[in-house]
Amino acid sequence: MDHSRAPVLEALQEFRRRGDVVYGPPGHKQGRGVDPRVLEVVGADVFRSDVLSLNGLDDRRESQGVVTQAEDLMADAVDADRAFFSTCGSSLSVKSAMISVAGPGETMLVSRNAHKSVVAGLIISGIRPVWVHPHFDAERQLAHPPEPEDVRRALDAHPEAKGMLLITPTDWGTCADVAGVAEVLHGRDLPLIVDEAWGAHLPFHPDLPAWGMDAGADVVVTSVHKMGGAVEQSSVFHLRGDRVDPDVLKQREDLLGTTSSSALVYLTLDGWRRQMVEHGHELLGAAIERAGRVAEAVRGTAGLRLMGREVVGPGMAFDLDPLVLTIDVRELGITGYQAGDWLRAERHVDVGSADACRISARLTHADDDATEATLVEALRALVDGAGSMERPPRVDLPEPRALELENAMTPRDAFFGRVEQVPIAEAAGRVVAEMISPYPPGVPVLAPGERVSQEALDYLTSGVEAGMLVPDAADPTMKSLRVVIE
Repeated sequence: MDHSRAPVLEALQEFRRRGDVVYGPPGHKQGRGVDPRVLEVVGADVFRSDVLSLNGLDDRRESQGVVTQAEDLMADAVDADRAFFSTCGSSLSVKSAMISVAGPGETMLVSRNAHKSVVAGLIISGIRPVWVHPHFDAERQLAHPPEPEDVRRALDAHPEAKGMLLITPTDWGTCADVAGVAEVLHGRDLPLIVDEAWGAHLPFHPDLPAWGMDAGADVVVTSVHKMGGAVEQSSVFHLRGDRVDPDVLKQREDLLGTTSSSALVYLTLDGWRRQMVEHGHELLGAAIERAGRVAEAVRGTAGLRLMGREVVGPGMAFDLDPLVLTIDVRELGITGYQAGDWLRAERHVDVGSADACRISARLTHADDDATEATLVEALRALVDGAGSMERPPRVDLPEPRALELENAMTPRDAFFGRVEQVPIAEAAGRVVAEMISPYPPGVPVLAPGERVSQEALDYLTSGVEAGMLVPDAADPTMKSLRVVIE
């Protein structure tokens, strides 16, 4: 296929050349009705590019197939059979994939380190999850993806499962053995969905971890806005093989998706694909080298502990994304929350994620010498400034397996059941009816339907006192919890 083409961008250029005057949405009429004060901040071209596909980029019959052409090019670029653009982020894409594999009351294996959007998909769909727990790293206080043998045991215990949803890479850059998990599932003719939200860049350089499609996944969901070059909410889900019906997948996406898709998302997805096919190897190669230099600087800075390939091995991670710099700051006597807040306030550096132990910084093809130097200088300044920070309250970090809770009800039944808000001191042993997801990264510590343990409560309450943010809780202070009336 001709990857020098960018059908959506070309259609926008043609729309402008024709000088079409639109008498339908969007109401701002390509920026003519926008408050000048808004234009002064974001620029007129944002609104000039906000054009509907129907009777805009294409005609009412979509006879030019503008978006379809762009999706076909995307599929070809990453060796998928089909690709589907989503303008609602991977939160929508992953839900679409899940309900294409299983329906209400049916069973699906799900990595327990799933993002809250996956749990939301379970609530909406009524799918019954069988949690496949990750491997907990007690030294680093984080979870690595489950391994093929974990999946095999779960399938043996639940042969009725319709397939599996696997999350990789994690928010901290650790990767699963996708090929090994796919082999286990395919041996029983079951599909594997990979939530590869953090992996849009993986197909375009051989020194990066294996791309899910190349490793045998049936459906791979990517958030191009995370590690690619498209605007926020840009997602693509890719399909290979016949274990998941492409018509079903498209219909499920249509059920959940917007009928007012953003051309801004489509055109940036289209342009990013062209950029990666033409220049991705060079751009990502430079980014990998840059990340290596930053990693060496971190290793040479007392008080900072970089997570490297020592975490790759049996019972831990299968691989590690070199563009993700996960830095433990506990030797400085501070939390990752404090480190992230200080870097933003004092150095105007915003990190990707932070928890009680660490921060993470992600480099992409967009970084340059200036951003490299800014990050290294800020981290060195953090070391110098840590001594002046207030000593944080102690966080009751859980022991290995302490967060593997009993799944007493389906997420849907718990979420929509009869509930009450109880003081946190009375919550242990109750079935939680809400998601409790420290954010970022947004992986629920408690998912609806799980029976609450005291260890989980101690972790959450002490974490909030130390700076943890729990935005989805009915009571973000964690002084009370929403539980099922049993």
